[in-house]
Amino acid sequence: MFYEPRNGHGMPHDPFKALVSPRPIGWISTQASNGALNLAPYSFFNAISTNPHLVLFSSEGMKDSATFAKETKEFVANIVGRDLAERMNKTAVDAPRGISEFDYAGLTAAPSRTITPPRVAEAPAALECKVTKIFEPDGLDGKSAGVVVVIGEVTGVHINDEFIGPDGLYDAVKAGNLSRLGYMDYASVDKVFAMRRPRWEID
Repeated sequence: MFYEPRNGHGMPHDPFKALVSPRPIGWISTQASNGALNLAPYSFFNAISTNPHLVLFSSEGMKDSATFAKETKEFVANIVGRDLAERMNKTAVDAPRGISEFDYAGLTAAPSRTITPPRVAEAPAALECKVTKIFEPDGLDGKSAGVVVVIGEVTGVHINDEFIGPDGLYDAVKAGNLSRLGYMDYASVDKVFAMRRPRWEID
């Protein structure tokens, strides 16, 4: 089949998010200047650079995570393991501002080293970030897409030693890194395989 999104897809549900998947989940923790904490999962999340280490998350509207990150210029991108899936999902609740999703989901707010917002102590890994840019992208019609993109540079990395293998590598299978698919679906890493990038050989 083929369709142009502007004309509709003709399917029971829009397949866009199912096609662009799996998407890593950025479990974003932020803290307002008045001390209020927020924790929410974002599937529009990814790394975009290694030098410097940059990550982004995209918020559909100016929700608490984007609001607090804009206010304080800091956030933590916590990595979600399979055993945290249910508690991660609880933090997606539309709680009133000022209600801590850490408390609501029974999670521990652990101190960060380089920024003020806390990280999720139970997470297999966490990236402390300082905001470098916030912007609102436009569509082809020149109108705002209604989303807020927050980019941050990683200033500190936490990895639970339990998930570092004897080879010194992070074990995504043991951690069960969780990803978002389409509809109501998720997937966790249960196996990996390696392929080396080819090099052009010149005789």
